[in-house]
Amino acid sequence: MSTIAVVDYSMGNLYSVAKALEHVAPKWRVVVTGDPAQVAGADRVVFPGQGAMPDCVRHLDESGLRSEVVRAAREKPMFGVCIGAQMLFERSAEGDTPGLGLLAGEVVRFDRRRMTGPGGARLKVPHMGWNRVRQLREHPVWAGIPDETFFYFVHSYHFAPADPRDCVGDSEYGGRFTCAVARDNIFATQFHPEKSSGHGLKLYENFIDWRP
Repeated sequence: MSTIAVVDYSMGNLYSVAKALEHVAPKWRVVVTGDPAQVAGADRVVFPGQGAMPDCVRHLDESGLRSEVVRAAREKPMFGVCIGAQMLFERSAEGDTPGLGLLAGEVVRFDRRRMTGPGGARLKVPHMGWNRVRQLREHPVWAGIPDETFFYFVHSYHFAPADPRDCVGDSEYGGRFTCAVARDNIFATQFHPEKSSGHGLKLYENFIDWRP
């Protein structure tokens, strides 16, 4: 039986992610694991995260999982979610924290000077709620998901890729920001598919079927 490893470094809504994956991949074994050997042996890896970037990086290092996450991102299909997606980049402005450097670019905070909505209303940070996602280019993980579909966000920071070719989705909150990236065998989103109803499940299903 093929295995999906959900990386457990004590910083994520891991069991919601696991339940979503179990729902769309009943023939797969889904394991929530902090064991580097299990991550190494998995066929696919999901790398979620919630909280503050400095804490996430510290927990990842303390768990001994960093090298296996980096190896997995280079060798097998990986889906990064929220802070897990942010950690794939070179650096975050949150605590001036180095990331894993698997994708070129940085993670930046929403600019409060630009946080106005229609009619001049102030937009809150963190950004919490449902937003439309514009698909910037075709990708197998978008298959069957209409452009401008709503997905669920909870974040104060977002990634700013250095290479526009990595950007596969963006959204609007005080201006356009990148919310989905893809390169080689990596697909990663700022939003939470596991909290995004049927279209979020479809995104995970497409990830399971993806053959990068």
